[in-house]
Amino acid sequence: MPLPLAQVQELRDRLSDRFRPWSRSAQFWVRAVDIYGSYKVCQLRTGFVKDEEEREAMWEQQHEIGAQKMYSLCSELGGLFLKAAQILGKPDLAPTAWVKRLVTLCDKAPSTPIEVVRDVVEKQFCKNFDEIFDFFEVEPVGSASIAQVHRARLKSSKTDVAVKVQHPGAEQLMMVDIRNMQAFALFLQKYDINFDLFSATKEMEKQICYEFDFVREARAMERIREFLRVSNKKSPVVVPRVIPGMISREVLVMEFIQGTPIMNLSSEMSKRGIDPAGKLAAMAKQKILTDLTLAYGQMILKDGFFHADPHPGNILICNNTEATLLDYGQVKEMPEDLRLAYANLVIAMADDDLLRTKESLSEFGFKTWSIADNELEELFQLSLRMFDTRLPPGVTVLSPFADDSSLNKVGVESFPEELFSVLRTIQLLRGLTVGMGLRFSCAQQWKPIAEEALLKAGRIKNVKSRRPRRSFFRRLF
Repeated sequence: MPLPLAQVQELRDRLSDRFRPWSRSAQFWVRAVDIYGSYKVCQLRTGFVKDEEEREAMWEQQHEIGAQKMYSLCSELGGLFLKAAQILGKPDLAPTAWVKRLVTLCDKAPSTPIEVVRDVVEKQFCKNFDEIFDFFEVEPVGSASIAQVHRARLKSSKTDVAVKVQHPGAEQLMMVDIRNMQAFALFLQKYDINFDLFSATKEMEKQICYEFDFVREARAMERIREFLRVSNKKSPVVVPRVIPGMISREVLVMEFIQGTPIMNLSSEMSKRGIDPAGKLAAMAKQKILTDLTLAYGQMILKDGFFHADPHPGNILICNNTEATLLDYGQVKEMPEDLRLAYANLVIAMADDDLLRTKESLSEFGFKTWSIADNELEELFQLSLRMFDTRLPPGVTVLSPFADDSSLNKVGVESFPEELFSVLRTIQLLRGLTVGMGLRFSCAQQWKPIAEEALLKAGRIKNVKSRRPRRSFFRRLF
C-alpha cells in the first residue's frame, strides 16, 4: 500500500537533512581543490617565464579567475563562507580582483521567509506577532550568515526598532563548514603558508558558537556602550541601545539607527555635492577613521573587552561624520596578561623599537622560527604588517601572506587565538585607511592608551633608551 503524500514528503525532508552535511562538505572540497589547484598550476607556469611583466600579467589573470571561483563558493554555499568573504574582501589582505568581488557579499545572505520569521518571534516571546508590533517590514534591511534584521515599530513605542532574527538551522551548517575549513587550514599551513592558520579557525569556531546566543550579544552591547560612554566626554562611536524585555536567544530588538554604510560614503558625498577627493571629504574621513580607531583602542587596550566582528558592513555613518558600530554577536575578552603584552607591543611599534617588539611577541606566546640574518628587523616588519595600519609611500596592499612578506623569512609556529580578533580589527582599519586614501598609524594613536594601561598595572617601561631602533623607518613614514 503506497504511503500518503504527507509521509512521503516528511521522509524526503528527513533524508535531505541527514545528507545535507555530506553534500555541503563535498561541494566545499571540490571548489576548494579547484581554486587551490589553479593557483599551484599558475605558480608552476610562471616559474618558466623570465619576463617580469609577463609573469605579473599571468598572475593578474589568475586572480581574476580565482576571484570568480571564490565568489561563487561564498555566495552559493553561504553560511560561514560569507564570513570568510568579509575577512578576505579587504584591500590590504587579498588581491584587488578578490576584493572587488568579495566586498559585494556583505549582507547578501539569503533571507528567511517572513512566515518563518513570525513563527520564530512568537515562539521566543510567547506572544502573538500582531500583539508585539504596530508594523513590521517584510523585506529585511540586511541578511547575514546567522541572522537577518527587519525594521519595525513596537506597540509600546513611537520610535522604530531593529529586530534581529536567527535563521533556523544555520548553526548546524556553520559547524559543518568550520570543520572543513579547519582541515583545509591544516593542509595549507603544512605545505604552503608558514603561519598557524589552524588557531585562527579554532578562534573562529569559538566566536561563531557565541553568535547564536542573542542574550549574550545584548549584554555585550550594553557593556561596550556603557564603557565608551564613561571613558569619554562623548563616545567616539554610537552603539545601539537594547530594548529591555525584548531579548531572547534567537531574537534581539534594539533601537533602529538610520545611516549610510561606510562603503557607500564616497557616493553619498557625491550626491550631496561634496567632492569625495576634496579637502572637506578628507577631513570627514579622517575624523571617522580617528573615532573608530580610538574606540577600538580603548576597548582592546583599556578594557580588554571589544567588538570582534570588524568589517565594513557593520559600520554606518550618521549625521555626516558620526560612526555607528553594529553587530555584537562576536565580542572578545582578552586575558589581562595578554592585554598588557599587546599594549607593550603597541608602544614598541610606535617607537620603532626592535628589541621591545621581540620581547612583547615572546611575552604573549608568539613563537617563530627564522632563516634571516636580520631576524629582529624581519620580526619588526612582520609585526607592522600584522598589527599596524601604516603603509610605505605608494603601497596600497601590505598583506602578511604576500610574496615579499617577512613570513617567508620568519615563520609563525604558534599564534595566540585571542589575538586573531585584534588582527581582524587591524585589517579593517588598514582597509579603511586605503579605501579613504589616507595615511594612518593605529599604533601611534594607541600609544597613549597603551601607556595608560601599563601605568595602571604598574608595568610601565622606559621606551626611550631601548636599542636597537629602526631609524630609517622614521624617515620612511
